[in-house]
Amino acid sequence: MNLSFDLNRLTAHIGQLFMIGIPGPEIDPGTEEMIKKWGIGGVILFKRNIENPAQVASLCNSLQQMSIRYHDMPLFLAVDQEGGRVARLKRPFTEFDGQTAIGNSDDPAKEALEFARTTAYEMGMVGLNMDMTPVLDVPRGTPEEHLRGRTFSEDPEQVAFLGKIIIQELQRNGVMAVGKHFPGLGGAEHDPHKNLPRICLSKKEMDTVDIPPFKTAITAKVAGIMGSHALYPSLDPKRPATLSYNIMTNLLRNELQFQGLVITDDLEMGAISKGCGVVKGAVDAFQAGADILLICEKQRHVISSMERLKTMLLTGEITIRRFRESLDRIVHTKARFLKNRHK
Repeated sequence: MNLSFDLNRLTAHIGQLFMIGIPGPEIDPGTEEMIKKWGIGGVILFKRNIENPAQVASLCNSLQQMSIRYHDMPLFLAVDQEGGRVARLKRPFTEFDGQTAIGNSDDPAKEALEFARTTAYEMGMVGLNMDMTPVLDVPRGTPEEHLRGRTFSEDPEQVAFLGKIIIQELQRNGVMAVGKHFPGLGGAEHDPHKNLPRICLSKKEMDTVDIPPFKTAITAKVAGIMGSHALYPSLDPKRPATLSYNIMTNLLRNELQFQGLVITDDLEMGAISKGCGVVKGAVDAFQAGADILLICEKQRHVISSMERLKTMLLTGEITIRRFRESLDRIVHTKARFLKNRHK
């Protein structure tokens, strides 16, 4: 694993900032170009990419070998495997009932541990190394539809406790955990997949209810934290969290001292694409403090975003120092979790 900074390889360095979706269950020419020419940093798999365990293992191995061959750098290979409604790996993979079921069970700690241990083992067997879980949002009463079944509890201490168990057990078994959706979607009344939610909670309430599970995740050394596509007027009246320097850098990085990866939610979701658009969203998210820019479907959006970032780096609109900060975190995280898997 070697990625010493070299301006002559700027395109491949920029590619490390992106985690992308791919069209189908095999590597297609467009995806090969994304790896070979652009040096993308990761791939996230969805239902369209998954047929059975042997096929997933073959796909992950092919992706990794291609990235290592061209750039001597392994990929983040991610999946949303929360259990319940949001679980891309179906039978014969073990199916769990989701975080609400864990929180409501007779022994939530035992259930959380079993979920994380089994999930990490099965993901590792097929070559997946990052799980976009746990959900650390604290709902207020019945959650908005897109979060139903996905949250542990209305008690922030219980959310923090169970989230910590899942983070530590996943990562103890070689799978990076990603806590989401910072600084908390529990108060959302709209689905950010469709439109931008406005969460009108006081900073005091957020500090008391929404932020504590993320503080615990940071203490547990969670590999990544995913920002939310929602507007929080008490924290930043103009920009959604994903695009807010005040939230993603001043609050998460500086105040909470998070040193891991800041990951965006899918930038093609309506909350961003219907506003500033995917490409500007990617640029603004990076400037706000994101390390990994997630674009899950259209690879042309990825290419346009990379080209825009490259232009801004070459013209000085984005500093090399800021770019190096994210690149260093990415390399450090890959060395921490992947060095013994891909040499």
